[in-house]
Amino acid sequence: MGARKHNTAQVRKEALKTQYFAKLNNLPSSPRKMRLVADMIRGLEVNRALGALRFSKKEASIALEKLLKSAIANWENKTGLKADQETLYVTKIMVDGGFMLKRLRPAPQGRGYRIRKRSNHVTLFVDAKNTNVQKEQDNGTEN
Repeated sequence: MGARKHNTAQVRKEALKTQYFAKLNNLPSSPRKMRLVADMIRGLEVNRALGALRFSKKEASIALEKLLKSAIANWENKTGLKADQETLYVTKIMVDGGFMLKRLRPAPQGRGYRIRKRSNHVTLFVDAKNTNVQKEQDNGTEN
């Protein structure tokens, strides 16, 4: 690894230490179905998002609820505070396509139809609104 790549990797790692997130890789569900559920909770307060996921009929909401609880636990672990003391929000949620299993299904006249079994990667970021304001005040820029 070159020096420039190494330095940018170090900067990226340091930036991730100040963010609170959870990541779920290779979930065997299509990214399109997962994005429907992710759009439902994007920008919501954590307790409202958990309620929305708990009562959703979508299969993807089960995995996303577990991921959100993990992100909350990561926030509590890094800050040392309890989640009920602060108002946490889902700041950013990204759903990316994962690997794809390719299968063939028999079709008439000796043909084969392709079946693509998709998977996805989900990254969920959580943060308290108060910390964003404090960071801006520390930097000297107030809005």
